Amino acid sequence: MDITEGRIDIDGMGFGYLEAGSGPLALCLHGFPDSAWTWRHLLPRLAADGYHAVAPFLRGYAPTDVPDDGLYQPGAIAGDANALHAALGGKHDAVLIGHDWGALATYVAATAAPDRWRRVVAAAVPPQAAIAEAFFTYDQLQRSWYMFFFQSPLADMAVPIDDLAFIDRLWADWSPGYEATEDLGHVKDCLRDPANLTAALGYYRATIGGGARSPDLDAMEATAAAGPPPQPTLYLHGVDDGCMGIELADRAASILGSDGSRVERVDGTGHFLHLEAPDRVNDLILDFLAP
Repeated sequence: MDITEGRIDIDGMGFGYLEAGSGPLALCLHGFPDSAWTWRHLLPRLAADGYHAVAPFLRGYAPTDVPDDGLYQPGAIAGDANALHAALGGKHDAVLIGHDWGALATYVAATAAPDRWRRVVAAAVPPQAAIAEAFFTYDQLQRSWYMFFFQSPLADMAVPIDDLAFIDRLWADWSPGYEATEDLGHVKDCLRDPANLTAALGYYRATIGGGARSPDLDAMEATAAAGPPPQPTLYLHGVDDGCMGIELADRAASILGSDGSRVERVDGTGHFLHLEAPDRVNDLILDFLAP
């Protein structure tokens, strides 16, 4: 199944996306620092299984527009996901898949619109309750230093130095041993313009800093934080993740322990597990999504 590129306008904001296949919608949300091309292994597999697989570039990531409202909190991305569901003709049998920031948005979108999404898959970042329990442990604080650095205006100057080499180092730390040259090229295409890079850093500034927030989106996120998504949910975590420690998978298991949900730890992979072991990860996803 070939992957094609498209563009769609929703309420005056243009979204670039990748797609393959036809059938029930399977919407795939990427994270930071990444792009829709992160799903290049999964989209054809989903299409072959009878899905209309779509991976948008998140708000602020070129070729998607930088939003006029300046909102980057998880609820904003979740709102985009639910709007894309409608615009792309999604029905009650659609499925939602998210990695990293896409995972956080997935929990919110699935909780806010449970009638839109049949099943949910998330990777590398567990539900908010699991993060809240573990975030201030010493080990996780060491891994999360970049989140605090991104609050400083210095980050806008430091990250782009040497053609975004800072991002190369993050990938190397988060997925040790993975050859990320192709993926890094796609990421840099999305973030090379200073406006796009500032947008990507805005996700962190809206979440743990002083970035713009919407009270309506705050309320939507609070509802999602109160418990797991109402749909059966598969959570995937790389055992060697250098960004989010594997102990978070145990906390996720205590939250997602019923109603058809489960947690899978993927040996020999780090943060970008769906790229490091695509066959294993895609098999887990497709098995879980099977009706």
